[in-house]
Amino acid sequence: KMAGSSPPWTGSAYLFLQSTCKTIALPSLYESSQKKPCVFKALKLALADSTGSVNGVDMLKVHCSHPHLIVQLRFCKQENCRRFLQSYREGALQKSLQSHLQLSLATTMVPLEVELKAGSEHLDKMLKDEDRCLECIYREKPDRLPDEEITELEECLKSLMLHQSTNNNVAGKDCSSLKSPSQPYPPQGSSFPIQLTFIFQGQQFDNRAITPDDHQKFAKSVSKKWKQVGRSLQKSCRALRDPVIDNLALEYDREGLYEQAYQMLLRFIQSEGKKATIARLIAALEENGLISLAEEILGLHSSEDCS
Repeated sequence: KMAGSSPPWTGSAYLFLQSTCKTIALPSLYESSQKKPCVFKALKLALADSTGSVNGVDMLKVHCSHPHLIVQLRFCKQENCRRFLQSYREGALQKSLQSHLQLSLATTMVPLEVELKAGSEHLDKMLKDEDRCLECIYREKPDRLPDEEITELEECLKSLMLHQSTNNNVAGKDCSSLKSPSQPYPPQGSSFPIQLTFIFQGQQFDNRAITPDDHQKFAKSVSKKWKQVGRSLQKSCRALRDPVIDNLALEYDREGLYEQAYQMLLRFIQSEGKKATIARLIAALEENGLISLAEEILGLHSSEDCS
């Protein structure tokens, strides 16, 4: 093949997911308009983890076929597909999915069984032969563009309107009732309506401004994970885009972790103004597994249940 003349590498596979917890049925959760955004968010984040990029693999459609949730995947680069296969083979994708589902659904660990197919080939039987797996995936060309529902969920996630909203608040209407034409999804980076309330650990909270008390609790307890929280916030905050976070780490290195964390959140609050809400901070803490800190800021006690 001549350089620049070869067609782009594309392939397709199906990821089968089944919960082994009797009280958790993934297809039922995905069919629920309230829980669907939460399940989608977990899938999206876990797939991004597996390839090291948000755009490493595309979801084309999610099928509900009890007891399985079946995700049709599209790979547009061989190296991304290879990273995905390595993550899948080593069990990292499975662990990531379990973790993100736990966070998004605010429940205990969701034990999963996973299976990977490309056409009639069961890839689990040949995972040690990575090149053969790649060939099978490459042979299966995607037969569709992303489903309209997937596109809407993607926009919902990008617009920061997904904060586990399972009630009929502003964000719930935008994220759960996806067919509602009354509130179009704003493009990423635009001014979006601030949700009035949000759900955390099954309870509803007012989506208020971040207070000085919240600010201090965050800086005191987040420790080394302040950078990870900052990178979650930077997805929607230009003031935290690279290399700002690394620069803050260097600038306040002598003052220690408290001051580094304090200055990062201060930058977020100053740049976002009224849009620097507690819901966005709690979502960033959840994304990085800092549930106890989120509970502390909201004055909650842990009450997890496999339901």
